[in-house]
Amino acid sequence: MGMGNFFKNKEILITGGLGFIGSNLAIRLVSYGARVTLVDSMIAAYGGNLFNIESIKEKVTVDFSDIRDTKKIEKLVKDKEFIFNLAGTLSHVDSMVDPMTDLEINCRAQLSLLESVRKFNPKARIIFAGTRNQYGKAKYLPVDENHPQEPTDINGINNIASEKYHLMYHAVYGIKTVSLRMTNTYGPRHQMKHERQGVLNWFIRKILDGEQIELYGKGVQIRDVNYVDDVVEAILMVAMAEKGWGEAYNLGGTPISLIDFVRKTYEVISSVQNKVQPCKEIVLKPYPVDRKKIEVGDYIASIEKIKKTYGWEPKTNLEEGIKKTILFYKKYRKYYW
Repeated sequence: MGMGNFFKNKEILITGGLGFIGSNLAIRLVSYGARVTLVDSMIAAYGGNLFNIESIKEKVTVDFSDIRDTKKIEKLVKDKEFIFNLAGTLSHVDSMVDPMTDLEINCRAQLSLLESVRKFNPKARIIFAGTRNQYGKAKYLPVDENHPQEPTDINGINNIASEKYHLMYHAVYGIKTVSLRMTNTYGPRHQMKHERQGVLNWFIRKILDGEQIELYGKGVQIRDVNYVDDVVEAILMVAMAEKGWGEAYNLGGTPISLIDFVRKTYEVISSVQNKVQPCKEIVLKPYPVDRKKIEVGDYIASIEKIKKTYGWEPKTNLEEGIKKTILFYKKYRKYYW
Protein backbone atom coordinates (compact mmCIF):
# COMPACT_ATOMS: atom_id res chain seq x y z
CA MET A 1 0.00 0.00 0.00
CA GLY A 2 1.34 3.44 -0.92
CA MET A 3 2.04 6.00 1.78
CA GLY A 4 -0.85 8.23 0.68
CA ASN A 5 -3.42 5.44 0.96
CA PHE A 6 -1.95 4.20 4.20
CA PHE A 7 -2.31 7.51 6.07
CA LYS A 8 -5.68 8.53 4.62
CA ASN A 9 -8.15 9.20 7.49
CA LYS A 10 -5.66 8.05 10.13
CA GLU A 11 -5.88 9.87 13.48
CA ILE A 12 -2.53 11.53 14.17
CA LEU A 13 -1.00 13.57 16.97
CA ILE A 14 2.21 15.55 16.44
CA THR A 15 3.81 17.01 19.57
CA GLY A 16 5.91 20.05 18.74
CA GLY A 17 3.65 20.26 15.71
CA LEU A 18 4.23 23.95 14.98
CA GLY A 19 7.98 23.49 14.98
CA PHE A 20 10.35 22.83 12.10
CA ILE A 21 10.04 19.08 11.55
CA GLY A 22 6.53 18.82 13.03
CA SER A 23 5.01 21.32 10.60
CA ASN A 24 6.70 19.80 7.54
CA LEU A 25 5.42 16.40 8.67
CA ALA A 26 1.90 17.80 9.19
CA ILE A 27 1.82 19.29 5.68
CA ARG A 28 2.77 15.93 4.16
CA LEU A 29 0.17 14.05 6.24
CA VAL A 30 -2.60 16.51 5.37
CA SER A 31 -1.79 15.99 1.69
CA TYR A 32 -2.46 12.27 2.30
CA GLY A 33 -5.85 13.00 3.87
CA ALA A 34 -4.84 12.19 7.45
CA ARG A 35 -6.67 13.77 10.42
CA VAL A 36 -3.95 15.70 12.16
CA THR A 37 -3.86 17.28 15.63
CA LEU A 38 -0.88 19.46 16.50
CA VAL A 39 0.08 20.20 20.07
CA ASP A 40 2.62 22.95 20.70
CA SER A 41 3.29 25.10 23.74
CA MET A 42 4.64 27.93 21.54
CA ILE A 43 7.25 28.73 24.17
CA ALA A 44 9.18 31.74 22.86
CA ALA A 45 12.48 30.87 21.10
CA TYR A 46 11.70 27.13 20.80
CA GLY A 47 10.83 27.28 17.12
CA GLY A 48 7.03 27.02 17.04
CA ASN A 49 5.60 29.38 14.42
CA LEU A 50 1.96 29.59 13.33
CA PHE A 51 3.01 30.60 9.83
CA ASN A 52 4.61 27.13 9.48
CA ILE A 53 1.13 25.66 8.95
CA GLU A 54 -0.35 28.59 7.00
CA SER A 55 -1.06 26.36 3.98
CA ILE A 56 -3.01 23.78 6.04
CA LYS A 57 -4.44 25.78 8.95
CA GLU A 58 -8.05 25.02 7.99
CA LYS A 59 -7.29 21.30 7.81
CA VAL A 60 -5.63 20.61 11.16
CA THR A 61 -6.58 20.92 14.82
CA VAL A 62 -4.14 22.97 16.88
CA ASP A 63 -3.88 22.68 20.65
CA PHE A 64 -1.65 25.16 22.47
CA SER A 65 -0.82 22.90 25.39
CA ASP A 66 2.47 22.14 27.02
CA ILE A 67 3.44 18.47 26.98
CA ARG A 68 4.09 18.87 30.70
CA ASP A 69 0.30 19.24 31.20
CA THR A 70 -0.63 15.63 31.98
CA LYS A 71 -4.41 16.06 32.01
CA LYS A 72 -4.33 17.73 28.60
CA ILE A 73 -2.04 15.07 27.10
CA GLU A 74 -4.23 12.25 28.47
CA LYS A 75 -7.13 13.68 26.47
CA LEU A 76 -5.05 14.24 23.35
CA VAL A 77 -3.55 10.75 23.11
CA LYS A 78 -6.82 8.88 23.60
CA ASP A 79 -7.98 8.10 20.07
CA LYS A 80 -4.77 8.61 18.11
CA GLU A 81 -3.34 5.83 15.95
CA PHE A 82 0.04 7.53 15.51
CA ILE A 83 1.92 9.86 17.83
CA PHE A 84 4.90 11.66 16.33
CA ASN A 85 6.65 12.84 19.46
CA LEU A 86 8.82 15.75 18.37
CA ALA A 87 8.32 18.12 21.31
CA GLY A 88 11.43 18.85 23.27
CA THR A 89 14.19 21.38 23.69
CA LEU A 90 17.10 21.11 21.32
CA SER A 91 19.58 23.68 22.45
CA HIS A 92 22.84 22.34 23.87
CA VAL A 93 23.72 25.79 25.19
CA ASP A 94 20.31 26.43 26.80
CA SER A 95 20.43 23.07 28.51
CA MET A 96 23.62 24.06 30.30
CA VAL A 97 22.21 27.44 31.35
CA ASP A 98 18.83 26.05 32.47
CA PRO A 99 19.22 22.31 33.11
CA MET A 100 16.01 21.90 35.13
CA THR A 101 13.76 23.06 32.29
CA ASP A 102 15.54 20.70 29.95
CA LEU A 103 14.94 17.87 32.43
CA GLU A 104 11.25 18.78 32.81
CA ILE A 105 10.53 18.86 29.08
CA ASN A 106 12.85 16.15 27.83
CA CYS A 107 12.40 13.60 30.62
CA ARG A 108 9.46 14.15 32.96
CA ALA A 109 7.01 15.23 30.26
CA GLN A 110 8.09 12.39 27.97
CA LEU A 111 7.63 9.77 30.65
CA SER A 112 4.26 11.27 31.50
CA LEU A 113 3.17 11.05 27.83
CA LEU A 114 4.18 7.39 27.72
CA GLU A 115 2.19 6.71 30.88
CA SER A 116 -0.87 8.38 29.32
CA VAL A 117 -0.51 6.16 26.25
CA ARG A 118 -0.09 3.05 28.39
CA LYS A 119 -3.24 3.81 30.39
CA PHE A 120 -5.50 5.19 27.68
CA ASN A 121 -4.25 4.09 24.27
CA PRO A 122 -1.67 1.28 24.28
CA LYS A 123 -2.31 0.49 20.61
CA ALA A 124 -0.87 3.82 19.42
CA ARG A 125 2.41 3.80 17.51
CA ILE A 126 4.95 6.34 18.72
CA ILE A 127 7.89 7.72 16.76
CA PHE A 128 10.28 9.66 19.01
CA ALA A 129 12.81 12.21 17.81
CA GLY A 130 16.18 11.26 19.27
CA THR A 131 19.38 13.09 18.40
CA ARG A 132 22.95 12.48 17.33
CA ASN A 133 23.79 14.64 20.33
CA GLN A 134 23.30 11.48 22.43
CA TYR A 135 26.67 10.14 21.25
CA GLY A 136 28.88 13.04 22.26
CA LYS A 137 32.34 13.03 20.70
CA ALA A 138 32.75 10.30 18.09
CA LYS A 139 35.22 7.58 19.04
CA TYR A 140 35.04 6.20 15.50
CA LEU A 141 33.35 7.14 12.22
CA PRO A 142 30.83 6.48 10.87
CA VAL A 143 28.93 6.31 14.17
CA ASP A 144 26.59 3.31 14.35
CA GLU A 145 23.82 2.74 16.90
CA ASN A 146 26.13 0.71 19.17
CA HIS A 147 28.58 3.58 19.56
CA PRO A 148 28.99 4.56 23.23
CA GLN A 149 26.69 7.38 24.32
CA GLU A 150 28.71 9.95 26.25
CA PRO A 151 26.99 13.30 25.67
CA THR A 152 28.89 16.54 26.21
CA ASP A 153 25.86 18.39 27.57
CA ILE A 154 22.69 18.06 29.66
CA ASN A 155 20.42 17.99 26.60
CA GLY A 156 22.15 14.86 25.28
CA ILE A 157 21.82 13.05 28.61
CA ASN A 158 18.11 13.87 28.88
CA ASN A 159 17.53 12.72 25.30
CA ILE A 160 19.13 9.37 26.09
CA ALA A 161 16.83 8.98 29.09
CA SER A 162 13.78 9.88 27.04
CA GLU A 163 14.71 7.49 24.25
CA LYS A 164 15.24 4.73 26.80
CA TYR A 165 11.80 5.38 28.32
CA HIS A 166 10.24 4.97 24.88
CA LEU A 167 12.07 1.76 24.08
CA MET A 168 11.41 0.30 27.53
CA TYR A 169 7.66 0.85 27.06
CA HIS A 170 7.97 -1.41 24.03
CA ALA A 171 10.02 -4.05 25.85
CA VAL A 172 7.80 -4.15 28.94
CA TYR A 173 4.34 -3.11 27.73
CA GLY A 174 4.51 -3.95 24.03
CA ILE A 175 3.74 -0.38 22.97
CA LYS A 176 5.08 0.18 19.46
CA THR A 177 7.85 2.76 19.83
CA VAL A 178 10.87 3.70 17.74
CA SER A 179 13.52 6.37 18.23
CA LEU A 180 15.08 8.09 15.23
CA ARG A 181 18.39 9.71 16.15
CA MET A 182 18.32 12.82 14.00
CA THR A 183 21.35 14.65 12.76
CA ASN A 184 21.75 18.28 11.59
CA THR A 185 18.53 18.97 9.72
CA TYR A 186 18.00 22.04 7.57
CA GLY A 187 15.24 23.35 5.31
CA PRO A 188 12.09 25.50 5.24
CA ARG A 189 10.13 26.35 8.43
CA HIS A 190 13.12 26.28 10.78
CA GLN A 191 13.19 29.21 13.23
CA MET A 192 15.65 31.89 12.06
CA LYS A 193 15.85 34.16 15.10
CA HIS A 194 18.90 32.59 16.75
CA GLU A 195 21.50 29.93 16.14
CA ARG A 196 20.92 27.77 19.20
CA GLN A 197 18.85 25.07 17.47
CA GLY A 198 20.46 24.66 14.08
CA VAL A 199 23.57 26.35 12.83
CA LEU A 200 23.01 25.43 9.15
CA ASN A 201 19.84 27.49 8.84
CA TRP A 202 21.51 30.30 10.75
CA PHE A 203 24.31 30.39 8.16
CA ILE A 204 21.70 30.57 5.40
CA ARG A 205 20.07 33.56 7.12
CA LYS A 206 23.37 35.40 7.54
CA ILE A 207 24.35 34.82 3.92
CA LEU A 208 20.93 36.00 2.69
CA ASP A 209 21.42 39.13 4.82
CA GLY A 210 24.91 39.70 3.42
CA GLU A 211 26.45 39.34 6.87
CA GLN A 212 29.80 37.92 7.75
CA ILE A 213 30.01 34.28 8.77
CA GLU A 214 32.03 33.41 11.84
CA LEU A 215 33.22 29.86 12.39
CA TYR A 216 34.95 28.41 15.42
CA GLY A 217 38.32 26.72 15.08
CA LYS A 218 39.22 26.20 11.42
CA GLY A 219 35.61 25.61 10.36
CA VAL A 220 36.47 22.10 9.23
CA GLN A 221 34.31 20.26 11.78
CA ILE A 222 32.17 17.81 9.81
CA ARG A 223 28.40 17.56 10.27
CA ASP A 224 26.13 14.98 8.72
CA VAL A 225 23.31 16.98 7.20
CA ASN A 226 19.74 16.03 6.25
CA TYR A 227 17.17 18.00 4.29
CA VAL A 228 13.88 18.09 6.19
CA ASP A 229 11.82 16.25 3.51
CA ASP A 230 14.10 13.22 3.85
CA VAL A 231 13.59 13.23 7.62
CA VAL A 232 9.80 13.37 7.16
CA GLU A 233 10.05 10.45 4.74
CA ALA A 234 11.98 8.40 7.32
CA ILE A 235 9.43 9.15 10.05
CA LEU A 236 6.54 8.03 7.83
CA MET A 237 8.27 4.91 6.50
CA VAL A 238 8.96 3.75 10.05
CA ALA A 239 5.40 4.52 11.21
CA MET A 240 3.93 2.41 8.39
CA ALA A 241 6.09 -0.63 8.97
CA GLU A 242 5.14 -3.81 10.78
CA LYS A 243 8.67 -4.50 12.02
CA GLY A 244 11.62 -2.92 13.76
CA TRP A 245 9.76 -1.61 16.83
CA GLY A 246 11.49 -1.05 20.15
CA GLU A 247 14.72 0.03 18.46
CA ALA A 248 16.74 3.19 17.79
CA TYR A 249 17.94 4.11 14.30
CA ASN A 250 20.33 6.77 13.05
CA LEU A 251 19.33 9.19 10.37
CA GLY A 252 22.15 10.66 8.32
CA GLY A 253 22.87 12.23 4.99
CA THR A 254 25.63 14.31 3.46
CA PRO A 255 28.77 14.68 5.58
CA ILE A 256 30.22 18.15 4.99
CA SER A 257 32.45 20.56 6.89
CA LEU A 258 30.80 23.75 8.11
CA ILE A 259 33.08 25.89 5.94
CA ASP A 260 32.14 23.87 2.84
CA PHE A 261 28.45 24.14 3.70
CA VAL A 262 28.85 27.93 3.85
CA ARG A 263 30.72 28.01 0.53
CA LYS A 264 28.09 25.79 -1.07
CA THR A 265 25.35 28.15 0.15
CA TYR A 266 27.11 31.14 -1.46
CA GLU A 267 27.32 29.18 -4.70
CA VAL A 268 23.62 28.25 -4.65
CA ILE A 269 22.46 31.79 -3.78
CA SER A 270 24.49 33.11 -6.72
CA SER A 271 22.82 30.64 -9.07
CA VAL A 272 19.34 31.47 -7.70
CA GLN A 273 19.88 35.21 -8.11
CA ASN A 274 21.71 34.86 -11.45
CA LYS A 275 24.39 37.10 -10.03
CA VAL A 276 27.36 36.30 -7.87
CA GLN A 277 26.67 36.70 -4.17
CA PRO A 278 30.12 37.90 -3.11
CA CYS A 279 31.52 35.39 -0.64
CA LYS A 280 32.40 37.56 2.31
CA GLU A 281 35.54 36.53 4.05
CA ILE A 282 34.73 33.76 6.51
CA VAL A 283 36.08 34.76 9.90
CA LEU A 284 37.67 31.97 11.94
CA LYS A 285 37.56 32.49 15.68
CA PRO A 286 38.87 30.47 18.58
CA TYR A 287 36.17 28.57 20.47
CA PRO A 288 34.67 30.44 23.44
CA VAL A 289 35.36 28.48 26.61
CA ASP A 290 31.72 27.39 27.15
CA ARG A 291 31.41 26.16 23.55
CA LYS A 292 34.76 24.39 23.50
CA LYS A 293 33.68 22.16 26.38
CA ILE A 294 30.56 20.94 24.59
CA GLU A 295 31.83 20.84 20.99
CA VAL A 296 31.53 17.30 19.61
CA GLY A 297 33.98 17.44 16.70
CA ASP A 298 33.32 15.53 13.47
CA TYR A 299 30.15 13.49 13.16
CA ILE A 300 29.18 11.10 10.39
CA ALA A 301 26.31 8.66 10.91
CA SER A 302 26.08 5.11 9.71
CA ILE A 303 22.60 4.60 8.25
CA GLU A 304 23.07 0.88 7.53
CA LYS A 305 20.56 -0.19 10.17
CA ILE A 306 17.61 1.95 8.99
CA LYS A 307 18.45 1.16 5.38
CA LYS A 308 18.40 -2.56 6.07
CA THR A 309 15.24 -2.52 8.20
CA TYR A 310 13.10 0.01 6.34
CA GLY A 311 14.89 0.73 3.06
CA TRP A 312 15.27 4.43 3.91
CA GLU A 313 18.04 6.59 2.56
CA PRO A 314 18.14 10.34 1.94
CA LYS A 315 17.34 11.47 -1.60
CA THR A 316 17.87 15.23 -1.59
CA ASN A 317 21.33 16.40 -2.59
CA LEU A 318 22.84 19.41 -0.88
CA GLU A 319 22.45 21.79 -3.80
CA GLU A 320 18.76 21.00 -4.23
CA GLY A 321 18.08 21.21 -0.48
CA ILE A 322 19.86 24.54 -0.03
CA LYS A 323 18.09 25.94 -3.11
CA LYS A 324 14.62 25.00 -1.82
CA THR A 325 15.49 26.49 1.58
CA ILE A 326 16.73 29.77 0.10
CA LEU A 327 13.68 30.17 -2.15
CA PHE A 328 11.35 29.56 0.80
CA TYR A 329 13.00 32.17 3.03
CA LYS A 330 13.36 34.74 0.27
CA LYS A 331 9.60 34.51 -0.19
CA TYR A 332 8.53 34.36 3.47
CA ARG A 333 11.37 36.16 5.22
CA LYS A 334 9.05 38.48 7.20
CA TYR A 335 7.50 35.53 9.07
CA TYR A 336 10.86 34.23 10.26
CA TRP A 337 13.36 37.06 10.64
